[in-house]
Order: sequence, then C-alpha cells, then structure tokens
Amino acid sequence: MIIKATDEYLALLNQAVAREIQVSAQYMLQHTKIEKLKRKVIKENYLLETTTYDEFGQILKDLAIEEMKHLAQINQRIYLLGGEATTKPDQVIIGNSMREFAELDLKAEEEALELYRQLIEAAKNIGDRETWVLFTKIYSDEEEHLMKFQDYSEMENEPDLGETPDSEWRSIFGQEYIALLNKALASEISAVVQYTTQHEKAEGLERMRRKKNALEVATGKNKASVVSGVLKETFLQEMEHMEKISERIYEIDRESIATINPLPEIGNSVDEFIKLDREAENYAIVLYRKVITEATRLGDIKTKKLFEDIIQDEETHYWAFDDFLP
Repeated sequence: MIIKATDEYLALLNQAVAREIQVSAQYMLQHTKIEKLKRKVIKENYLLETTTYDEFGQILKDLAIEEMKHLAQINQRIYLLGGEATTKPDQVIIGNSMREFAELDLKAEEEALELYRQLIEAAKNIGDRETWVLFTKIYSDEEEHLMKFQDYSEMENEPDLGETPDSEWRSIFGQEYIALLNKALASEISAVVQYTTQHEKAEGLERMRRKKNALEVATGKNKASVVSGVLKETFLQEMEHMEKISERIYEIDRESIATINPLPEIGNSVDEFIKLDREAENYAIVLYRKVITEATRLGDIKTKKLFEDIIQDEETHYWAFDDFLP
C-alpha cells in the first residue's frame, strides 16, 4: 500500500469523483443544446459564420472532455490507494439559456474549488504527495474554467422568441418517444462512467498490473492492460454517441434528461469487467433496436439512421468483449 488512506480521505476523493461526473455530463449536454438556442433566440445568427453561441458551445465541449480526464485521474488514484470509486454523480442541471449555463457552471466550479482546497490540505496532512500534486494541477484547471464562465455569466439576458409553433411533422415526437431517446442517452452516460471507471481500476489496482508469466513480462502487457486499452477506446466512442443522441433530441426541439440508467457496475476482476460490459452492450443493442423500430414507424428517418450507425458500433463493442470471455 502506498499510504494508509482513511475512510474519510477516500470519501473526500469520491466527492471529487461525483463532482467530475456531474460537470462532464452537464457541460456536454449544454454543448449539445447550444445549437437549439442559437436557432431559437436570435434568427439573424443564420447570417453569421460564427457566433458567441458557437464559441461558448466549443468551450463547453472542451471543458467536458477535460473534466472527464480529471475523473479518470482521480479514479486511478483512488484505486492505487486501495479504495473503490463511486459511479454516482452530483445532480446535473442543464439550464435554458447561455447565461443560465454560465451561471450554473460558475457555481459548480466554485463548489469544486472549495472541495479541492480541502483535498489539497487533506493530502498534505496525510503525506500523500501524489494526490497533492494531482489536485494542485486540477485546481489550476478549475480556476481557468471558473474565469471562462465568469465572462459569460455577465452577459445581457438573451431575448426569448418563445416556443416553436407545433406542426403535423413535429407532433410525431411525443412524450413516449422522447422518453425512449432519453433512455438511450442514459444508457450512453452509464456506459461512459462504467468503462472509464473500469479502465482506471485496471490501471490502478496492483494485482491487475502484475505480470504472471515470461511472455507478459517480455511484452509489458497482461490481460488487464489489454482490456484496459479496449475500454479506453470504447468509452471515447460512447461519449460521441452520448453527444449525438443529445444533439438529436435538441434538434427536434425537445429536452435531454441527464440520468445514469442502468447504474454502472464495475466488478472486481478483469473477467467481471468483461461479463458486465458484454451485458451493458447487450442492453444497449436491444434498446436501440426498439428506437429504430419506433423511428421507422413514425417516419423519423434521421433518428433511425443515427441509431443504425450507433448500433453497429455497439455490436463491435459487444463482440470485442465477447472475445475476452474466459
């Protein structure tokens, strides 16, 4: 064991994990909602090559990815210290305007900085230099995020042009259909958290890093490290799916709901990872077939094509995990 981490110390680290899952999802879904706001609020935006909405939307996406990197780093540290990382986020709140996004995100960053000051002090007191270094760097990143959100939180309120008038075409996007799309979104968020956490657990747990035969020693690889690499590629692709599904929901002028369902299951060995991930991909494939069937019935060709493309990726993931079954 590197240091003796107390339950209180690990709980503090898991507060950081919950925070990073929250803001990563929050910023990404706000990013996907930007195009809807751009269209609804100021019609003249169509005449511009780039707008404040485009600029802020890109910032939100970049920060979502950076927060996911923070999550991975903190998770790995928890496992190196012998703890177990949480998969439950703090509450995600998306908002309804660019200024509201900035105000919500500014508050989230202020709360993060307060928590990370506590963590930096706790790491110093317990003699955990690596965690101290990690959170000193993350703290610096979060300060930069806060200052970016400050710039946008002081903007004038945007004009509200009201709801888009309904039409026969838009009427196909009823509550049950949107609930189905949001169920697919929840599945993607769950997969991102599950695979990220497993990837870092494989990297962080000493017993998973050990080489057990000459070939493993010679190649510098073992089953855990190979599966960890597959997990990294997979969760990056799941993040793209999450973004595309949310973009589609906003494109048809409905609202994304940020939930994690089913709850991620991590497991305690590489073989358990593989079994759980194969089950997660099976769940997604069955669900997405339902989405495709319903989209076909409604004549929603764009959503049908989107999920046909996504389901091909999910089947590839399924067979990749299936190949590793013991």
